[in-house]
Amino acid sequence: MPDLDQFQRSLNHLFHDPKLLRSALTHPSVAHESGAEVQHNQRLEFLGDAVLQLVITRELYEKFPEVDEGPLTKARAQMVNRRTLAEQARRLNLGQHLILSRGEDLSGGRDRSSTLADAFEALVGSIFLDSGFEAASEFVLRQFREAFGELEDIPNLENPKGELQERLQAESSESPSYHIHSVTGPDHDLEFECTVHFQGEELGRGKGKSKKAAESEAAIAALRNLRPPST
Repeated sequence: MPDLDQFQRSLNHLFHDPKLLRSALTHPSVAHESGAEVQHNQRLEFLGDAVLQLVITRELYEKFPEVDEGPLTKARAQMVNRRTLAEQARRLNLGQHLILSRGEDLSGGRDRSSTLADAFEALVGSIFLDSGFEAASEFVLRQFREAFGELEDIPNLENPKGELQERLQAESSESPSYHIHSVTGPDHDLEFECTVHFQGEELGRGKGKSKKAAESEAAIAALRNLRPPST
């Protein structure tokens, strides 16, 4: 078993019922492999998905009272999807704490985006059951602020590179440039890190499983860095 005490401290949430955390971290493959009845994270994932949607919906609703349903729905979809949830899980090093079957572990389950996204939702569900909606909300918003800042404006991340170029060309005809900073990992599972520059200055950097994905993440980081400070 991984050190769940240290993991709880990193979450800033100490469970009243540690069994809930263990269930959130247990992949269904454990039950399939053992052939026994094992509490795993599928039901918690179902619950956590609903809690996540409600937390982000309420945050967007309260922060942007003049924005209509359509843009709010689009913003929520950009914030809560498999890619962003997997990234949230990676920020927490959730993969190293997962309880997997031997086969799932050997096949790379600890870094599989779908597995990580499911586990993050299950973790939210477990915090909700352990301590209630407000505790789950505080956890979700704390994690999402690291990715999206304080939400001073509606996220519009469908085409982050295009949005960044449009933003920068309002002040200069020069376009941002993207550079591969590093490529790591085995040939079958490469990870690219890219930086984006404008007028000789690095605006942001991002990682992804392809050059295109890394460039998009770099553009997202640049847009976040360019947001004006709240007043």
